[in-house]
Amino acid sequence: MKVTDFTFDLPEELIAQDPLRDRSSSRLLVLDRYSGEREHKHFRDIKEYLKPGDCLVINDTKVIPARLIGEKEGTGAKIEVLLLKRKENDVWETLVKPGKKARPGARISFGQGELVGEVMEVVEEGNRLIRFEYEGIFEEVLDRLGQMPLPPYITHQLEDKNRYQTVYAKHEGSAAAPTAGLHFTKELLEEIKAMGVEIAHVTLHVGLGTFRPVKVENVLEHHMHSEFYQIEKEEADKINRTKEQGGRVIAVGTTSTRTLEAAAEEDGHLTAKSGWTEIFIYPGYQFKVIDALITNFHLPESTLLMLVSALAGREHVLAAYEEAVKERYRFFSFGDAMFIK
Repeated sequence: MKVTDFTFDLPEELIAQDPLRDRSSSRLLVLDRYSGEREHKHFRDIKEYLKPGDCLVINDTKVIPARLIGEKEGTGAKIEVLLLKRKENDVWETLVKPGKKARPGARISFGQGELVGEVMEVVEEGNRLIRFEYEGIFEEVLDRLGQMPLPPYITHQLEDKNRYQTVYAKHEGSAAAPTAGLHFTKELLEEIKAMGVEIAHVTLHVGLGTFRPVKVENVLEHHMHSEFYQIEKEEADKINRTKEQGGRVIAVGTTSTRTLEAAAEEDGHLTAKSGWTEIFIYPGYQFKVIDALITNFHLPESTLLMLVSALAGREHVLAAYEEAVKERYRFFSFGDAMFIK
């Protein structure tokens, strides 16, 4: 299976640069994963495809304003730091640009010294471990000084930080938003609940590796980045009950999908669990938990496109993407959505 099997032509102007004013007014391409049949709707029409007894699984991670712009002490050189993973207390694994100016011992000042980071060591993939010094509460300092770490294909400045956050974001820790959830409003979720659809929460802190291109020719040689996930007992019980009673488990996004499939036992049963997952889902994978998926349109040759193809079949997915391009759908993080049923 080659990476080039998952490519498609995308005109650059179809990459959405800004979120829509009304979250639920984005378009929705509905794809039947068995027949390949397609319908064109708006996201708020998702209710037409949900039934009492179904369970919608949402990822309630919260994006932290993880992008910091600072100056190297002594030279004043501009340095950009992206927080990736908290290792312990005030030590973070980070991505630093330009790396050559951030050797061990270098000190970087942010917000005129309100926050100072010292590079401790260089770790795998050239990432830096940085220890931060500050007064007060780190999250509050970060909220003042940090910017949202938007994906590299978004070049516009985000006016409202909350638009790169789901309305149900709760647990801080992501370097990227679980973007399929961006289409939901609180009102739409309440309407869905009132229909008799269960809503279960899981948490997976999305890493920037989600945007990392697949650099090997053979898909099977690709190594996934690891991400932290957590499922509480009450939420696992909701999902198990849905399965037992014949309802469908519908994942909102590839992050919810990876969480469920990584945490489940072979028979699809879930228990309260937390840990790190490097699960890589590509065609040939047998899904244990999910029956349907709400997702955005993904990058060519990406692991996310491979996951979607594992659920609906590569030919069905690429035909749907070709039609989405023809119909001028908006792509990627701030773009339109797909429901694979």
